[in-house]
Amino acid sequence: MKKAVFLSASLIALLTSCAAKKSNPENYQVNEESVITTLKFLTSDELEGRDSGSEGIEKAALYLEDVFAKNNIKPYFTTYRDTLSNFPKPAYNIVGYLEGNDSKLKNEVVVIGAHYDHVGIGMAVAGDSIYNGADDNASGTTAVTELVNYYAKKKTNKRSILFCFFSAEEKGLLGSKHLSAKLKQANMDVYLMLNYEMIGVPMPAGKDMVAFMTGYGKSNLANKINEYTGKTFIGYYDFAIKYQLFRASDNYPFYSEFNIPAHTFSTTDMESFHYYHQPGDEFDEMDTAHMTDFIQQMIPVTEKLINADTREIVLKN
Repeated sequence: MKKAVFLSASLIALLTSCAAKKSNPENYQVNEESVITTLKFLTSDELEGRDSGSEGIEKAALYLEDVFAKNNIKPYFTTYRDTLSNFPKPAYNIVGYLEGNDSKLKNEVVVIGAHYDHVGIGMAVAGDSIYNGADDNASGTTAVTELVNYYAKKKTNKRSILFCFFSAEEKGLLGSKHLSAKLKQANMDVYLMLNYEMIGVPMPAGKDMVAFMTGYGKSNLANKINEYTGKTFIGYYDFAIKYQLFRASDNYPFYSEFNIPAHTFSTTDMESFHYYHQPGDEFDEMDTAHMTDFIQQMIPVTEKLINADTREIVLKN
């Protein structure tokens, strides 16, 4: 009888250990081949630079809808498409929703986003007129697809997550302006907005940070992330202030509408990366090992942010 009890207790301990290991984000491995597959498709000439309202971006939209569908991520609206009302051509944000697993915290929403449009076809440089937008912003879009893959498999999120692929960012943040206003009107309780843009190449050598965050001093998010990681994962970067990057990406409309911490993560110094809005911003210039590592490190950070018992990320006065 004692032996049977011992075996039962051992079995329970083993199952508990296995469950803990399975749910531990440190044990999840981002697949570089998956990163490459998404990035290569989004940057292919077939998509003709993903200009908003074009046939090329329609192919990107279908691809991103398929990422949601394969992962059983539900559309937030009737379909995955949120049609922009502020752009003259048909253009769509692609939006998926994963409900939180905590009975109270699921009413709070964390928005995770990136813009998937670029500038299309333009003036030729060395015979190339397709502006593929690999770093800007197929790289950030790829990061969000990998976070979709993770949360769809693990479903560890206490808060609900709204995954957003924004269109018409290059036209003046029109996609995020449209969606944030729509969600504000619907009284969505948005706690935090995490945006990814230009993560295709690492920070220049000698920089004591993995990435920089726009609006560094507007909230305690960078400090909290560095506390989580035990290192300077997010650093202060004069470059972001010089070019007013906080106002230049899809985080900003959420900050304006909801008055919440809303920031963009990036690893690209545009003064060092010479292909910003150039045809040379192509797949072959991207460091997919770096991208994979960055996403890998962001997963446990995102877990802590989404699952904290209280709203520990706050704006600074």
